[in-house]
Amino acid sequence: MAFEPPQRLVRALGDNEWTGRLPELVEETAARAGLEVERVMVPGGRSSLVVLVRRQDGTPAALKLVPPLAAPELERAALAHWDGFGAVRLLGGSGGALLLERLHPERSVRSLPEAKALLEAAGTVRRLWVEPPPGHAFETVAERTARQASALSDHAGTAPRALVDEALAARGELLADAPESLLLHGNFRQSKVLSGDRAPWLAVGPEPLVGERAYDLARLARDRVEDLVAATSGASAARRRVNRLADSLDVDRDRLRGWTLFRAVESGTRAIAAGRHAEGELSLEFAGWL
Repeated sequence: MAFEPPQRLVRALGDNEWTGRLPELVEETAARAGLEVERVMVPGGRSSLVVLVRRQDGTPAALKLVPPLAAPELERAALAHWDGFGAVRLLGGSGGALLLERLHPERSVRSLPEAKALLEAAGTVRRLWVEPPPGHAFETVAERTARQASALSDHAGTAPRALVDEALAARGELLADAPESLLLHGNFRQSKVLSGDRAPWLAVGPEPLVGERAYDLARLARDRVEDLVAATSGASAARRRVNRLADSLDVDRDRLRGWTLFRAVESGTRAIAAGRHAEGELSLEFAGWL
């Protein structure tokens, strides 16, 4: 199948050997699995290529190709463990290829009014919070955030020092008294919840890890931050959102606030360091309201 890899993906991953071989990889994988290729999803995501396909019996599916460094085996393990409960169903695939049930990529929870979107997203993510499988290889929240905290310290000059210090202190306090160890989505937000046929909404694109629910909610709490920044009551609205999310899912408010603060500051400094200044400054402004 001749096509140019989506520019959004190339910008994120760089023009490397894997992105350069994507047309060939799609053709080889589809032929091996007996799939008929329909089209590439554009603009697509920043970490993988999704191709709409049909299986040999004519049923629609989606083929997701993931670069090796993105640990596709962990996404596969999480999807297999959820087995379609709250998440897209894994149909097959091997290596860096995941064959998934076809959802409706043009319609995510983000297309709903904000209050309804948060409600539907919260109802979806709570289904994913289950005991991890025995002998799993998922990293923990402590392990993932240790790398993030190190990078945050390196990029501290891109944010107010007091905000960075508060975020690092919050992480330390939260990890000292972790209340639970559940399987988490890891990158959950409104755009990661798509409309489906067998269920109204299903989660996609996990970056799975094991830890507490408050960590998983922290990215969702920052969704549509541009709308909050544009509002005259942005600061109070941000705090109310955190409290509403915590209460609706029986999560401790202070723990959700702490993880939301850490993740917003970490994300903001990382975006600024990568040259995405507007995105980073929005995250830091949001963090300052908490």
